[in-house]
Amino acid sequence: MMEVQQVRDENELPNVDIFVCTADPIAEPPTLVISTILSAMAYNYPPEKLSVYLSDDAGSVLTFYALWEASRFAKHWLPFCKKYSLEPRSPATYFSKLCNSADAYNPTEWSSMKNLYEEMADRIDTVVMLGRIPEGLKANKGFSEWNSGMTSRYHPPIVQVLLHLILIAGRDQDSIDDDGNALPTLVYMAREKRPQHHHNFKAGAMNALIRVSSEISNSPIILNMDCDMYSNNSESIRQALCFFMDKEKGHDIGFVQYPQFFDNITKNDLYGNSKNVINEVVLPGLDGWGGPPYIGTGCFHRREILCGRKYSKDYKEDWKRGAERNMIRNACILEERAKSLITCTYEHNTQWGLEIGLKYDCAVEDVITGLLIHCRGWKSVFINPPRKAFLGVAPTTLVESLVQYKRWSEGNLQIFLSKYCPFILGRGKINLGLQMGYCIYGLWAPNSLPTIYYLVIPSLCLLKGISLFPKITSPWFVAFAFVTIGKHVHGLVESLQCGDTLAGWWNSQRMWILRRTTSFAYGIIATILKLLGISKMGFTITAKVSDGDASKRYELEIMEFGSSSSMFVIIASIAMLNLFCLVGGLRRLVVDGGIMGLEPLFIQVLLCGLVVAIHLPIYEALFARKDEGRLPPSITFLSLGFAMLASLLTLA
Repeated sequence: MMEVQQVRDENELPNVDIFVCTADPIAEPPTLVISTILSAMAYNYPPEKLSVYLSDDAGSVLTFYALWEASRFAKHWLPFCKKYSLEPRSPATYFSKLCNSADAYNPTEWSSMKNLYEEMADRIDTVVMLGRIPEGLKANKGFSEWNSGMTSRYHPPIVQVLLHLILIAGRDQDSIDDDGNALPTLVYMAREKRPQHHHNFKAGAMNALIRVSSEISNSPIILNMDCDMYSNNSESIRQALCFFMDKEKGHDIGFVQYPQFFDNITKNDLYGNSKNVINEVVLPGLDGWGGPPYIGTGCFHRREILCGRKYSKDYKEDWKRGAERNMIRNACILEERAKSLITCTYEHNTQWGLEIGLKYDCAVEDVITGLLIHCRGWKSVFINPPRKAFLGVAPTTLVESLVQYKRWSEGNLQIFLSKYCPFILGRGKINLGLQMGYCIYGLWAPNSLPTIYYLVIPSLCLLKGISLFPKITSPWFVAFAFVTIGKHVHGLVESLQCGDTLAGWWNSQRMWILRRTTSFAYGIIATILKLLGISKMGFTITAKVSDGDASKRYELEIMEFGSSSSMFVIIASIAMLNLFCLVGGLRRLVVDGGIMGLEPLFIQVLLCGLVVAIHLPIYEALFARKDEGRLPPSITFLSLGFAMLASLLTLA
């Protein structure tokens, strides 16, 4: 990885556009979204070169109100961050747990800023709870865009420039901070929605942002961030630009990808969300083959490569592009011109979503877009500085985690089975190693088939007394033992070296089994139905908050169920089936053959015992727990019924 160096002349730094997408003010609370926005505005970077865009696919006046409040708070927050060189610069995180008044340089000023933030957050939370903005704001220019007939699925295009430095009118007093310095440009966008027009989910929102920003700021570099993944390192922009602007090796770099980390991971990573091994081993390893895939957040792109440009040796980036356009137009003119670019019909009969922008019709629009960029000749770079660049919110319930992986596995399998398969599209365009790197994720979903086989068939055969594996005394047993032990010891050592605990590694083993039997299996079914034209692609927003009791259980590392998801029926049925088979199989061995009868079935007993051990939290949720996060009685009855039926049919 190239050495990160500072660019000495501030005037040489290019303009940067930052995209943040949100789609639901309930699942993604506005206070969470604006903390991400404020952290992006507060980068250690010339503010006149920064433009921050929020895409609100719900078209919610509540989210706009939160952004309006944030634009006012930014005048105080940004000077405060720069004065004391704060880290992180998300006010929610900074004031909640990473700092207290005793750590502050000026306790009085710290307390005053904290009060300002809490008052703003309280106003936003009150507005969201009531579902309406204060009456006095309805006449305001920005809020007048909304009317009673608008819904999340039906609303006109809205573009509001909340902060913008306008040269021809002099310095706009609304766009400077308390110290008299410029504030970054801040723009709210809600693309037009009509039920009869497909909006292409996040990919459509990103493409709309590309067009709107090209009219307002047109910066050569674009950073996109998830609305729950705040900036944790104020130097991230400068670090990424060192790769793009490297005079010897930067000309062929299309995007710079930071890893995904989360700040709400429990000590032992209950749901296996940390991705430590992926971030510390897998993605850095792809740098030698052409670079990591685009993972949808924390990624810096050249604008032109997102618009379909192919790599050529004579390509030269114009780093000054967009520097003047940002300064010479009236905000009202910019808004009107931008609105015309985000109507429902604008993309009809164009290459948007095909050759331009993010690719449509794929559940993992980021991965397929990154693959297309690589196939156009560009390389990518993975950067993981000591201070994490971005921190987000991982799912805090089991069902949210499983649904998230279902979407990822479905999308990656869809790519693998299409003309965009890395082995087909990438042949002769990208290295074989990178093709294989992409296909690891493309084959996630098919992994469910052998996993389900090994969780069900050996256990049923144990119950019946049928041996499937070599005896302990057989030479072939050594091969089974070597592969199994070697694989898990390697995984354990790798996990521990990357910062996981022993209990965390065990939790990750459990989660991979649960994902393969549910998320990945559902991903296969969804992909097949889509290929047959029976169903269309959907997109489920992962909730970023949970109720108080669920949050407490998460902190105590107690698995959260609480719903009657069909995924839980599969999980509970497999758990109960293996428990029945282990008890029944051991009983048969003791009664019929004694300890000597164990030899031909040893591997099956061991395998079934491990499956039972890894499902202990499931048994607890089925029978022992009394809290709201337990498995519902309906799941218990169904799982018992399916397990008993399978056992009886096996013994018949």
